[in-house]
Amino acid sequence: MNVLLHQLIQTSSKKYPQHIALEHKSQQLSYSQLNHAIADQARQLQLLSISRYDRVAIYLPKSIETVSSFFSISAIGAIFVPINPLLKAAQVAYIMQDCDVKLLITSVSRLKQLRPILDQLPSLLHILVVDEVKTELQEELVNHKISSLQLNTHSNQTYPETKTIDTDTAAILYTSGSTGKPKGVVLSHRNMVCGAESVATYLDYTREERILAVLPFSFDYGFSQLSSAFYAAARVVLMEYLLPRDVIKAVAKYQITGLAAVPPLWIQLAQLEWPDETKKCLRYITNSGGAMPIQTLTSLRESLPHTLPYLMYGLTEAFRSTYLEPKYLDSHPNSIGKAIPNAEILVLRPDGSECANHEPGELVHRGSLVAQGYWNKPDVSTAVFKPIPNNAKTHSQTNRPHLYNEELAVFSGDKVYRDEDGFLFFINRGDEMIKTSGYRVSPNEIEEVCFLFPAIQEAIAIGVPHPNLGQAIVIIAVTDETYEEKQFLMFFKQQLPNFMQPGKVIIKDSLPRNPNGKIDRKSVALELSDLFKTTN
Repeated sequence: MNVLLHQLIQTSSKKYPQHIALEHKSQQLSYSQLNHAIADQARQLQLLSISRYDRVAIYLPKSIETVSSFFSISAIGAIFVPINPLLKAAQVAYIMQDCDVKLLITSVSRLKQLRPILDQLPSLLHILVVDEVKTELQEELVNHKISSLQLNTHSNQTYPETKTIDTDTAAILYTSGSTGKPKGVVLSHRNMVCGAESVATYLDYTREERILAVLPFSFDYGFSQLSSAFYAAARVVLMEYLLPRDVIKAVAKYQITGLAAVPPLWIQLAQLEWPDETKKCLRYITNSGGAMPIQTLTSLRESLPHTLPYLMYGLTEAFRSTYLEPKYLDSHPNSIGKAIPNAEILVLRPDGSECANHEPGELVHRGSLVAQGYWNKPDVSTAVFKPIPNNAKTHSQTNRPHLYNEELAVFSGDKVYRDEDGFLFFINRGDEMIKTSGYRVSPNEIEEVCFLFPAIQEAIAIGVPHPNLGQAIVIIAVTDETYEEKQFLMFFKQQLPNFMQPGKVIIKDSLPRNPNGKIDRKSVALELSDLFKTTN
């Protein structure tokens, strides 16, 4: 039985040592080779004085070393922190400061981008790069210990012995909230292993599966491409794509059987021609990170008549919550489906009682996939991770009334309803989060950057419906000087990663306010709701 995350690979290596686990460009690693590489890297990490519970950040694009880093960190009982490679230095610094990262694993080129912020990281004791360190870089960063990772796929090293148990923390994944900076969602080994088993179960994984990983591993949906595949001893093909057409070419080239993406990518892929090779090999596709437009789904089903589409809903705080089986696509096209294996989904009123059929309520997730909370944010954690009230008649409350420790569930804040057949339907988010390109973006995080521009006196960021992005980010600002929009857009390009870039900056003399004096975001959002319908 797999108890710890890295044991997924250990188990598959024992069963199928020669089966290909990872493929990246021209490089292939069998399960045996990957297992050896992880054990060897784990020993290297110990030599750098990394031990149980230490946080280790990985700031890399998808590569063999990226994957081995995740699992070698797990193998020594430390905690890995994947950082989206699209983030700029300021966002990287915040994450590393927030969880006191002790070791950073990155590349020389990315390390050079981070030079301005390294002195802001007092907890950072060592930097491990996946390529060769030049002498001039070591001299320039004399205050930091830098070494190169030597990945040995034929090592005779054994895994270190640790006291790690399945409720220990394995990872911290940062996700944007409705207010403030991103929050670190704390995930245990149990969370991640149960998630891998759940997804592999409902997607019917076998070791013959070939999964194309195009999503960032800092995204729980992206990381599950690895964990679910390794649970089933399947093959993962790593890819950083430039154009959507490259994804389709990779499906044909590597004979991919499974592809996961977010709505903006599916919208682009649905407009392209899928060659016969893809139609023969692609067994399933999955969507999460937002609703897939019906027209996009229809186009994909026409292009890929033998491919099974799985539509899913999830949140990082509970990994994944629901999925819609392909056989229900026609009868329930707008549904987010039912609970994934080993999860229970409730629809609750504000007083905690269960909603009737078709009555809107909050989606609440209970089970082994519920995360441990937010890193270093107890107040926010207790608002989202909390016990289910006694008047919600779940199995656990009815038959186990004398528990000493109350079970925590995730209160998503999302409004849904359930029909008489048990299918769930999404209504809206309960906060002001912007959902763009499959990412959740905090308006506050954008607004903080706005005030770095000296002329901006007031500003709000809102999400406006967009045919390709789901929502586009629009900034409405009040300024004391006259600037052209392109000057603002250039400023944000320097300050923010691509997925957080505003699609438009609108300058106004003032911002509307409600009777309490607060900025009336809802009226602004309503006013701009058709902004991109005529321009795109």
